[in-house]
Amino acid sequence: MVLPKAELHLHIEGTLEPELAFELAERNGVELPWAGTEALREAYRFQDLQSFLNLYYELMAVLRTERDFEDLADAYLARAAAQGVRHAEIFFDPQAHIARGVGMGTVVEGLWRALGRSREHHGVSTRLIMCFLRDESAESAMATLEEAKPYLDRITGVGLDSAEVGHPPAKFRAVYEAAAELGLRRVAHAGEEGPPAYIAEALDVLGVERIDHGLRCMEDPALVERLVRERVPLTLCPLSNVRLRAVDTLADHPLPAMLDAGLMCTVNSDDPAYFGGYAGDNFDAVRRVLGLSQERLRELARNSFLASFLEDEEELRARYLAEVEAYRWEGAE
Repeated sequence: MVLPKAELHLHIEGTLEPELAFELAERNGVELPWAGTEALREAYRFQDLQSFLNLYYELMAVLRTERDFEDLADAYLARAAAQGVRHAEIFFDPQAHIARGVGMGTVVEGLWRALGRSREHHGVSTRLIMCFLRDESAESAMATLEEAKPYLDRITGVGLDSAEVGHPPAKFRAVYEAAAELGLRRVAHAGEEGPPAYIAEALDVLGVERIDHGLRCMEDPALVERLVRERVPLTLCPLSNVRLRAVDTLADHPLPAMLDAGLMCTVNSDDPAYFGGYAGDNFDAVRRVLGLSQERLRELARNSFLASFLEDEEELRARYLAEVEAYRWEGAE
């Protein structure tokens, strides 16, 4: 058994492993510009966020049908469950699919085929969070929210992702206000590439309840104090931060200092097929490289369930938290 945890920062399109990419390409008659899985895996060694995004969007071409999205989600849930994930709040990017002729219904219905049976098949409860692409227009985001209305029984919240610099949160004020009126939970990527001011703006203008990434908050002591005081969860992704050069090496990651400051941090995998590790791999990496104690790891796991959107299932949250407290490491007293 491994430490039980929730995953709160996971892009389902970013779980597309090379093997599944080629399988779906063959199924759908899509020709990929790589000789095989090893050549594609080598292409995953990108240098920055933009080169990652270029590859990420190019590979989406293999996702065409409900069955494709079902297979993608099912493969992620199996991997996540094996690494101790008991609850997953999963991001998806409808604009990227709609732009290439794949409708909202195909994406949501396909993902839900896997998510709807995830507790039974994998022992993992799930939530679905629809992200807006921040490098697209606010009008496009509003149209996407409108298109999602028939599926809101399966969508828990909205998020904001893709290239951060030059696209401040305030650009999406109106769409977040509309999402709030629909009863949707709100999160946003902020303070990964963008400045600490984007974190405050996401809180104040968009009314978000969690900050995705947020590691640059450490540059602003007053912001850190606010995040601690308001118990704002931060969904950190350590291996992603290294691969996208937000930090030079994992040893340079501010996670220990963030925990010492009293921030409510969680550890997640972001786009694990591309960034070299799923949720458990990220936990193992920070334990090994940053020397986090067992109690610090337990704190991260506890935070993940406390920060989860489980208000409609408090008994389930309590059960997960009890599993965290009862967990014992091999060889520990």
